[in-house]
Amino acid sequence: MQSKNLTLFIILAMVLGIICGYTVNQYADNSASLASFASYISLLSDIFLRLIKMIIAPLVFSTLVVGIARMGDSGAIGRIGLKTMGWFMFMSLTSLVLGLVMVTLLEPGVGLNLALPAVGTESGIAKGAMNLKDFLHHAFPTSIFDAMAKNEILQIVVFSLFFGVAGAALGERATPLIDVIDAVAHVMLKITTYIMNFAPVAVFAAMAAVIAKEGIEVLAVYGKFVAGFYASIFVLWCVITLLGFVFLKTRVFGLLRRIRGAILLAFTTASSEAAYPQTLEQLEKFGCNKKISSFVLPIGYSFNLDGSMMYCTFATLFIAQAYGIELTLMQKVMMLLILMLTSKGMAGVPRASLVVIAATLSQFNIPEAGLLLILGVDHFLDMGRSATNVLGNAVATGVVCKWENELGAEQDVLPEELESEVVAQPAPILDKPVTV
Repeated sequence: MQSKNLTLFIILAMVLGIICGYTVNQYADNSASLASFASYISLLSDIFLRLIKMIIAPLVFSTLVVGIARMGDSGAIGRIGLKTMGWFMFMSLTSLVLGLVMVTLLEPGVGLNLALPAVGTESGIAKGAMNLKDFLHHAFPTSIFDAMAKNEILQIVVFSLFFGVAGAALGERATPLIDVIDAVAHVMLKITTYIMNFAPVAVFAAMAAVIAKEGIEVLAVYGKFVAGFYASIFVLWCVITLLGFVFLKTRVFGLLRRIRGAILLAFTTASSEAAYPQTLEQLEKFGCNKKISSFVLPIGYSFNLDGSMMYCTFATLFIAQAYGIELTLMQKVMMLLILMLTSKGMAGVPRASLVVIAATLSQFNIPEAGLLLILGVDHFLDMGRSATNVLGNAVATGVVCKWENELGAEQDVLPEELESEVVAQPAPILDKPVTV
């Protein structure tokens, strides 16, 4: 009931935030006033996201280490790891191809009636380390404390894998330490319940700030692009759900019901990190083995960003269409292969999808200035891809648990399903009075 109330409050906060932002946008004196309003009110959402990021590093480390250490032999770890990475690579390719197909069919950039930026204009988005060499160099931390301080999820995952495997190898000698780390994980989840009470306020502030600054008209100007992307996201949701149904059968719909709050939180805050603790908790209640969910979910945040993957191909080809640049089939295939490599581990990069797109544009002689076309609506699109990332990782965890025969029954299903039966049961007939 508490979870349902939180979901309702988040939806209400989102609506009120849109109304507030639109009102301010219409009646503000000038753009400076709008920027000032957005800057101050977004402090509330920034505080919430900072609180979430505060617990992400210790939560990922503790849950992943405990999950691996208690998994047992290295053979089980390797087997589950191979299944996990196999699913992630398959879904990444599926998301990229689907984005390519949808943008080709919908052609949101063709006949765009917007003033195109000059070819040499700087987008302000640094390409960053997006080649394979730099990615591998970045993946391995020089210090776990530095990685935690910077919330480098991929580096934390790498260290946690080594730590967990070493703990499993030591067996009984490491048990006291693993128990302490397990207690840390539970403390982090308890802190999460406190932080989540602040979520509706953060959602209200985030929506009000964006609408006030950009204006709701920006959605009308880019209507074809935004509508095309969300139509593609809907198709991807259907594909993910269908693939989940293949392995989980009708239970996939129960999983969707369980994570709807986490999906909504990721959507309204445009941050899949914000939904991580809640997703982990709901997966356990869904019946996923805690050891496996603690292993699969953190890795998914670096290697299984389905919504972001789709956005990379969709936005890149949208920019090419806007400039009237035709890409051959071979060039599109090359783009998919490049994105498969460059997009891995992008979770720790600020504005990660834009960074990947900037790196990809230069590979195909598409003007980098085209990024300026999508910057104005990127927040609205980030909401959709963040929610999709949560869905993709939750389904992936459920599928891997099913493969390992570690998917148990749902835990707290009683209230809705059995309430009618409990009410319908007749009162017991007592044969003799009860003596008190």
